[in-house]
Amino acid sequence: MDRILKNIPAFEPGSVWLVGAGPGDAGLLTLYAYEALRQADVLVYDALVGKDILRLTGPNTLLEYAGKRGGKPSAKQQDITERLIILAKEGKRVLRLKGGDPYIFGRGGEEALTLAAHNIPFRVIPGISSGVGGLAYAGIPLTHRDTNSAVTFLTGHDATGEVPNVDWEHIAKGSPVIVLYMALKHIQTICDRLIEFGRSPDDSVAVIFKATTEEQNVVVTDLQNAARDVTASGLKPPALIVIGEVVKLRPQLDWFSHFLNQAEEN
Repeated sequence: MDRILKNIPAFEPGSVWLVGAGPGDAGLLTLYAYEALRQADVLVYDALVGKDILRLTGPNTLLEYAGKRGGKPSAKQQDITERLIILAKEGKRVLRLKGGDPYIFGRGGEEALTLAAHNIPFRVIPGISSGVGGLAYAGIPLTHRDTNSAVTFLTGHDATGEVPNVDWEHIAKGSPVIVLYMALKHIQTICDRLIEFGRSPDDSVAVIFKATTEEQNVVVTDLQNAARDVTASGLKPPALIVIGEVVKLRPQLDWFSHFLNQAEEN
């Protein structure tokens, strides 16, 4: 282990590391992410980064919150990126920590492009996306030979906050498994659209709340009843929506609930 850590590149002053924190469980951090947390002068972090992860920072690390949550007062993306540039030009080692993976619906590409345009040295450290880790902790394999050899990852809203303008017909008919990020607000519209374009109303759906954390909850339903059942659950975002036959494997593969139940009993 020591030899591996010695080979991790130095976090140079005046540079920015765009790092994925994973879906929530601190144990899913990469070694690069862990070392970045220990070395950073300033940590600029998102709303979905948990307290357990923040505790891994060095004693002198300055923490700056830059969370963006739908429907709530949030930092503007331009302001966040400008802050990264200012801090780097001050000679700080700047860690930009994002939930999941920086490049999967995380605006990491926008930030990296702006850093490059200002000649700020940067490194991108991938993280486990919630669309991968969240499904695994919910007992739902992303792919399975008996169900699907393709997956569609889709954001639940575009830059304006509305349902994205995508080819819903081809997605409904052509993708055996659909994973939706940040889609709870528009779940009724999205489900209606998929049914309209040929998806079975009985297709299995799982909605995973606070994936990989001790507060994880999963609502299993179907396409025609998903919005109603989510509302009835009273559960709040962050949430991930999975549509497809792989959801039916959850009863056999739901390993994480076992550990959560054990923790409650103890």
